[in-house]
Amino acid sequence: MLDKKSLSRLLMSAAILTMGMSGAQAVETLRFSHTDNPGGSRQQAAELFAEKVAEYTDGRYEVQIFPSGSLANDPKAIELLQLGGIDFTVSATGSYATHMPTLNLTAMPFLVDTYEQGWELYDNSEWLQGEFAKLPEKGFRVLSTWEAGFRSFTTNEPLNSPEDAKSMKMRVFPNDMIRWSMEAIGFQTVVMPITDVYISIQQGIVNGQENPVDTIKSLRFYEVAPYITLTRHVYSPLPLAVAEKTWQSFSDEDKEAVMKAAADSAAFSRNLVKSSVESQLTEMQESGATVSVPDIAPFREAVQSVYAKAKDVYGEEAVDQILSDAAAIREKLPAQN
Repeated sequence: MLDKKSLSRLLMSAAILTMGMSGAQAVETLRFSHTDNPGGSRQQAAELFAEKVAEYTDGRYEVQIFPSGSLANDPKAIELLQLGGIDFTVSATGSYATHMPTLNLTAMPFLVDTYEQGWELYDNSEWLQGEFAKLPEKGFRVLSTWEAGFRSFTTNEPLNSPEDAKSMKMRVFPNDMIRWSMEAIGFQTVVMPITDVYISIQQGIVNGQENPVDTIKSLRFYEVAPYITLTRHVYSPLPLAVAEKTWQSFSDEDKEAVMKAAADSAAFSRNLVKSSVESQLTEMQESGATVSVPDIAPFREAVQSVYAKAKDVYGEEAVDQILSDAAAIREKLPAQN
């Protein structure tokens, strides 16, 4: 049997061990999934976000990043947010539209013409902020909007006009608005996750895909579809979302810290992507890609039917509201010729 002195030492050791274990458990790991490659802009912004979360929470949280779809493709990552399987993801707005269909309206063609107009739309459109405010009911919430840029085409044959599109199969992600636009231009559409696109072009299953320049460069689509046609037909940024279960587990202080980290990473992402487009295009050209800017008028004309179809599906009021917000922003922040 233990004497009193030995028992006292044992209890003290147990107390010290418990304190040590409590200290070790004080840092909580949060999981962040995205589909960009390790060298891409999303990964760089995610690393900054993780750094700032740790800094602003005094080390109470560590954000672990899983790039390249290693945990999930974009639609699956959003489902995992709802289930609490991951804590953060960043994806095109259209990816979230599976759970909030009206967000498809942000993918209507040619809403804005410049980055500055796009930032104003996502930060201050009364209609869009109202839609974002409904997302916690779906199991996740938007913290800030990162940048990807304007969607353009990469194809394995030249694409100079909608007439050329009629002989091509175009990959689209699961988003009705994008699909309608592609079909209006003349493409046959094939829905598939972004992680399957490179090999599908390589194998001739599709002739190309459409994404912002930053994504085209990061995922190397220009290697298998070397004709880059800069239509800039949809502004396609990347809302950063947090699982609502995770959000509600934060203290008010930690919510403020995470919001601040989200704002910092959004500013970084926007500056990085906007300032990198020209150099990315140059790099891809040096690697053998052909970059062209077509006459945009025929593409604009081809997609006119999409606005009417959107009204039929989502209602005139919602469509008119976002079109009105976008028109006011274009007037407020005119593109510089």
